Amino acid sequence: MKTYVVLLLVGFLISCSQPTATTESAPAVTPEGGQSTVQDDDSQQDVVKIAVNSPDHTTLVAALKAAEYVDALSNAGPFTVFAPTNAAFDKLPAGTVETLTKPENKDQLRTILEYHVYVGVLTENMIQDGMTLNQVSLDNVTLNKKDGKITVNGANVLGSARGSNGIVYIIDAVLLPPEKK
Repeated sequence: MKTYVVLLLVGFLISCSQPTATTESAPAVTPEGGQSTVQDDDSQQDVVKIAVNSPDHTTLVAALKAAEYVDALSNAGPFTVFAPTNAAFDKLPAGTVETLTKPENKDQLRTILEYHVYVGVLTENMIQDGMTLNQVSLDNVTLNKKDGKITVNGANVLGSARGSNGIVYIIDAVLLPPEKK
């Protein structure tokens, strides 16, 4: 019996050391970009793709690109995003968006965008009048809910869209974080 086991072991070792036929294959190609570059037309859209596919959020998408936050918000989340419409950005003083999207102002732009994102999914039925949320910027926003209407820091919630990695609340104003003291 011992001899049989030894022969099996030797045969196994010999077969493992024999070269095997290989086929040449092209090296793996890593696509440029991050999670946001993944093409998937079948799954539910993430919060970024919801904005990208909305004609009312082109300014927000441009700001996300300038801040290099597209990939971060395309990841697993979960996120609650308060997404200002183009009309909301138009209410800002002339030249504000253009100034903020300049490379030298990226940190300031990021802080403003972070003020629009909460880590976690907050559905409409979870919102209570007067509740506060600590945003990614580490500053709080206040949500109010009266007669079924929701506001965030006074901005009206116009609608919502559920994504694969969170929820997007469409708002009619840009949220500006409080001044740092």
